[in-house]
Amino acid sequence: MDDELDNFLNYLAVEKGASRHTIAAYASDLTQLIEFLESGPASARAETWREVTTPRLARFVEDMDARGYSPGTRARKIASAKSLFKFLKDEGLIEANPADQLRAPRAGRPLPKALTVEQVDRLLAALEADRSSEGLRDHAMLELLYAAGLRVSELVGLDVADVEVTTATVRAFGKGGKERLVPLHDRAVSAVSAYLSKARGKLAGTGSGDALFLNRRGGRMTRQAFWLRLRSAAVRSGIGVHLTPHTLRHSFATHLLQGGANLRQVQEMLGHVSIATTQIYTHLTNEHVRREFDKAHPRAH
Repeated sequence: MDDELDNFLNYLAVEKGASRHTIAAYASDLTQLIEFLESGPASARAETWREVTTPRLARFVEDMDARGYSPGTRARKIASAKSLFKFLKDEGLIEANPADQLRAPRAGRPLPKALTVEQVDRLLAALEADRSSEGLRDHAMLELLYAAGLRVSELVGLDVADVEVTTATVRAFGKGGKERLVPLHDRAVSAVSAYLSKARGKLAGTGSGDALFLNRRGGRMTRQAFWLRLRSAAVRSGIGVHLTPHTLRHSFATHLLQGGANLRQVQEMLGHVSIATTQIYTHLTNEHVRREFDKAHPRAH
């Protein structure tokens, strides 16, 4: 079995151009598989790859589960096994592929990280204190990001005409170019108005582009540039949190649900195609409810 494994690893290196790190990971996963196949009662052991059966591989998966391996680790090891058996079948070294029916467990989707309302307030206050043209722009961008739950690509893709100050709405174009209209609160409208009246013209210079948010050369702000500005603001605010633009989108959804917003309405504002995507935020709000219950209920102490 070791000889066939060596041939497979050589195939990965020569034919697939796999990195040393990738090959080492495959070697580790498949060595563990061989050790399992060669262990146990004599009736269950496999001495050649032809003797490996689907039930035996299923027991390997069960063994990983019993050892407490995470879904992600199990999924990777199963993928390694499936790749090996496909290679063996393609090379004519086995007649049937016993790994065809193996199904990797779905890795648990991590819960999104959200700021507290206090942290958002501190972050916005740090930006509001900077009255330079770039400061006004950054404050307007962050207010808009948090007010409407925009993706950062949607934020930097906004044109001036997409924000309607009189009706307090923003028109966002999400994945697949799908359009949605999201309401804005007064603070976001005020921040955008201040940027438009006091800063955008200075940043635009002689340019006449449609982009709402401009860099110091008059071009459209990029996602990377905004992320750097946001990271700087996070440091100045002292909130002590690793921050990305998507954190504000997560915070928008979480705070709305904590405030009693309808899940379907939040789905529409976020531009999620499936409500199942939005439902992940209910886990965060459930944690919030539990904390409030523990603090308030007289029998919880």
